[in-house]
Amino acid sequence: MTSQAQNPTTPEMPSVRAPSAVPIDDSVLPFEVGPLDLRGRLTKLGPALDELLAKHAYPVPVAKLLGEAIVLATLLGSSLKFDGRFILQTQTDGPVSFLIVDFQAPDRLRAYARYDEAKLEPGLSSGALLGNGHLAMTIDQGPDMRRYQGLVALNGGGLEEAAHEYFLRSEQIPTKVRLAVGEEWRGGEGGRHHWRAGGMLLQFLPKSPERARQADLHPGDAPEGTQVHTVDEDDAWVEGQSLIATVEDVELIDPDLSGERLLYRLFHERGVRVFSSLPIKAECSCSRDAVSRMLARFAPQDRADMVKDGKVVVTCEFCSSVYEFTPEEAGVEPGAEATSAEAKDGAAADE
Repeated sequence: MTSQAQNPTTPEMPSVRAPSAVPIDDSVLPFEVGPLDLRGRLTKLGPALDELLAKHAYPVPVAKLLGEAIVLATLLGSSLKFDGRFILQTQTDGPVSFLIVDFQAPDRLRAYARYDEAKLEPGLSSGALLGNGHLAMTIDQGPDMRRYQGLVALNGGGLEEAAHEYFLRSEQIPTKVRLAVGEEWRGGEGGRHHWRAGGMLLQFLPKSPERARQADLHPGDAPEGTQVHTVDEDDAWVEGQSLIATVEDVELIDPDLSGERLLYRLFHERGVRVFSSLPIKAECSCSRDAVSRMLARFAPQDRADMVKDGKVVVTCEFCSSVYEFTPEEAGVEPGAEATSAEAKDGAAADE
């Protein structure tokens, strides 16, 4: 996944300047710390995140969890170097049974969560909200290309933990991820809370593969007393992990702290190089034409069953847009609607 992405081309003699004090929301900032062989991305989300979450009026715990998924998908999806899609999806038995974030390169985001409000309790962690199930991360390179998918088991842990497990097992790239989501109050007439989020992905990518070696995964069925394989971590990666561990949630979501200044706080002693930021926007890919094509794929009887009060109504789960079609526009054959209604009446009479 991330291993497919290459760093942006950089000049041989990079310019040196003070970090920008101007915060840029809804963007991803790629960076590298050359002396430590570290590369990463930092994202700060404001209006785009608020738009995605406000469309559905989620309960606060659900909105926060979906916000974490959006941040993670943004960090990973922004590494794509082609016009494809990165899809992050969870299916679990917890109160939030389904999450999906669709990142369409280079900059479009949409997201949706399904939850059982009766199961929501105060104080539940992200892991408790998810429960047990799996996290799927899919790269779709287009209709003529093969899809790539990675799966991670979710066993009561959060999305940060799942991301670390994925990179350990699938990519074998030393990786650390930080995710933060919170609300900001904006006063004045009609004031309300607005959602903000931030995240950082840091990877150790030395030129020598030996320096990035990790311990073998436990086989799970080794005889008792088997010596566990260990590998001493590279000093540069130990330092990198120590630095990212100091990042506080408030720093990641602070609207007045630019990404450049945050990176400078962390890595100025070693020297950090930033690249051009990548803008992100909340934009659904649904349209009337797309919905019409989707309806055409249904069987004729299924389309007839969709007719209610003389029309077919389709609501996009991502953006809540509503599309209405006449039976003719939806491809319902003349008379099929009446036949469907009669069949239902007959079934009800039999009962």
